[in-house]
Amino acid sequence: MATGRHIAYYRVSTARQGRSGLGLDAQREAVREYLNGGRWRLVEEVTEIESGKRNDRPELARALAACRLHNATLIIAKLDRLARNVAFIANLMDSGVDFVAVDMPQANRFTIHVLAAMAEHEAVAISTRTKAALARAKARGTKLGGDRGNLAHVAMAGAKASVMARQARAAARARDLEAVIADLRQHGQTSLRQLAAGLNKREIPAPRGGSWQAAQVARALRQMTA
Repeated sequence: MATGRHIAYYRVSTARQGRSGLGLDAQREAVREYLNGGRWRLVEEVTEIESGKRNDRPELARALAACRLHNATLIIAKLDRLARNVAFIANLMDSGVDFVAVDMPQANRFTIHVLAAMAEHEAVAISTRTKAALARAKARGTKLGGDRGNLAHVAMAGAKASVMARQARAAARARDLEAVIADLRQHGQTSLRQLAAGLNKREIPAPRGGSWQAAQVARALRQMTA
């Protein structure tokens, strides 16, 4: 049973399909049928019209930004074609956004990691073949060498990568929030209280949840300019 906030992402391959709604109605119906029952809210619906050959997904990026701002789950009707798109996998893995597919509800960000792991498996297979070739070369008397004393460095690099990933997610949400604040200012909401009210009206949760206050907006603005 679905709970929480959701951002729906629909995709069609051609502009003609986008104008006619061909395929979109079925995707919307599938999403609504999945969400039927439970305590949930569909915050926004985003539609991408793009060729299967394209790697950039501007509307997907917008949907992921909305998920970060609203602490929402990305929901799509069908995983099959999207999951084979490298751009989709890369964007989703880097976004830090939770994910559900109606046609495969057990799939989530872990599934996406598995799909990426399949590509990594091929890299491992190549590595295995390379090691076998090196072993044969060594057996023939070829001198082989390499640095075996860098385990501490590798561990440190892994920890650093983890910190960088968290910082990247925080920076992405800050950019998303900056765009919303800029839009609010363009509509005359310039004071801290007005900005807080505008963010609350758009139902964007504060960094630690709950409603925005002027002090939190001020802190966010300082972080954006730091």
